[in-house]
Amino acid sequence: MTIIAGLEMKTASSFSAFMVTGVSFANVGCNLFLRNPKSRDKTLIDFDLALTIQPCLLLGVSIGVICNRMFPNWLVLFLFAVFLAWSTMKTCKKGVSYWNLESERAKIKSPRDVDGIEVARSPLLSEEREDVRQRGMIRFPWMKLGVLVIIWLLFFSINLFRGNKYGQGIISIKPCGALYWFLSSLQIPLTIFFTLCIYFSDNVQSNHTSHSNQNSEQETGVGGRQNKLMLPVMALLAGVLGGLFGIGGGMLISPLLLQIGIAPEVTAATCSFMVLFSSSMSAIQYLLLGMEHAGTAAIFALVCFVASLVGLMVVKKVIAKYGRASIIVFAVGIVMALSTVLMTTHGAFNVWNDFVSGRYMGFKLPC
Repeated sequence: MTIIAGLEMKTASSFSAFMVTGVSFANVGCNLFLRNPKSRDKTLIDFDLALTIQPCLLLGVSIGVICNRMFPNWLVLFLFAVFLAWSTMKTCKKGVSYWNLESERAKIKSPRDVDGIEVARSPLLSEEREDVRQRGMIRFPWMKLGVLVIIWLLFFSINLFRGNKYGQGIISIKPCGALYWFLSSLQIPLTIFFTLCIYFSDNVQSNHTSHSNQNSEQETGVGGRQNKLMLPVMALLAGVLGGLFGIGGGMLISPLLLQIGIAPEVTAATCSFMVLFSSSMSAIQYLLLGMEHAGTAAIFALVCFVASLVGLMVVKKVIAKYGRASIIVFAVGIVMALSTVLMTTHGAFNVWNDFVSGRYMGFKLPC
């Protein structure tokens, strides 16, 4: 958006939030009722992970959107470059680990070992989705999905009452006044409440490590309670960066889940599901904060929705042909590596032009 369309970083971030939302809708629609190929009694989307992460992720998005308005372009660019470089390194390293593990399994598996082949392929789309729905509908975690929706609605309601930067909302309040910041701060106790409830809940599994990696030397999973304590903290950081950059937090959550041993296909499905909540929240907040060209952003979101459906079908065929789910990891890593190089180079030129022209390059008020 910045290099080809020539948009500024902040404008590109707001457009990106809408585009990521469109992509997430397509992914969630395709993966919502699919079964985990390594654990047939569970869905491909890990709802326990989503419950553990979502409250802090949404709080982080709210903080990130405010930071987007306050931070100068050079700081946003610097944080973006550092974040992408770190994520690229972690993702590529994990991709190599999965590739080697798949190669070792391919050598020891016999040609007749159908289960091993199916586990390796792990399609993102299934032609038997309708059969899966009919057989496993009773096991679908509707309660957990309902809790996730309730959390999102509560955060949305707070932002709806708070209104935009001009104080225009359901109730008339002074822009950036005491009531404005009070409503904004309600997200903090709300996040703490839900995070603690989920942390001590027996219905949410404490061990999020994939079964496929538990016996491998590449296992990097963390113990159950440590996972449930570490994940909300990392989700908060991911949300802040997602709101700041307009990427929904998915690029940071993916390396995190891969590092603790979540299978690539489960990581892809779960991240798309969580990013749907965070990116939609980010998009709505950009609208409330006075975003321009909202109609154009909505058209881009629709295009991304269709393109994502095409991408899912292509990835399904590639994984089915080569039997390597690590392709997902490498695809994400390549995109992040290209973004790191191109965005850093292009952004550096823009920052230099701002410096030479004498433009204001400091911090701004949030409203």
